[in-house]
Amino acid sequence: MNSEPLATLSIPESPRKTFYPPPYSAVVEGRAKRRVGDHFGLTNFGVNLTQLAPGAASALAHSHSQEDEFVYAVAGAAVLVIDGKEFALRAGDCCGFKAGTGKAHHLVNRSDGVFTYLEVGTRTPGDQVEYPNDDLMIATAPDGRRFAAHKDGTPY
Repeated sequence: MNSEPLATLSIPESPRKTFYPPPYSAVVEGRAKRRVGDHFGLTNFGVNLTQLAPGAASALAHSHSQEDEFVYAVAGAAVLVIDGKEFALRAGDCCGFKAGTGKAHHLVNRSDGVFTYLEVGTRTPGDQVEYPNDDLMIATAPDGRRFAAHKDGTPY
């Protein structure tokens, strides 16, 4: 845990790329996260500096039951998809997603360059993540561990 300022890119990329099971894991190939909030020991909310290579997505379209999310575009361009509607997102743009609204969202990099953004999210216990277009949900076990399951609750 550190409290001194540092160059964000000096924080190592997270070794865990995703907990999506195949074939869903392929959607986020080319996504790299630096868990900035974890580096500083933050526990109430997470902060990630995330980079998407051309063709990569931030996630499958999803919504959270308990966690608010905020996205700030740092560099490059991507498409923000919210409930199937597409919006251009460029450096300096931002968007937020209130928990419990069911608004499914994700980012897709359709450009020729890397897209870099900050994502900030609360770490509210009991959050469930729904994926309306896919047979997938992310649930939280009583011990706080997250796991991937089919929509009927059967684990992958």
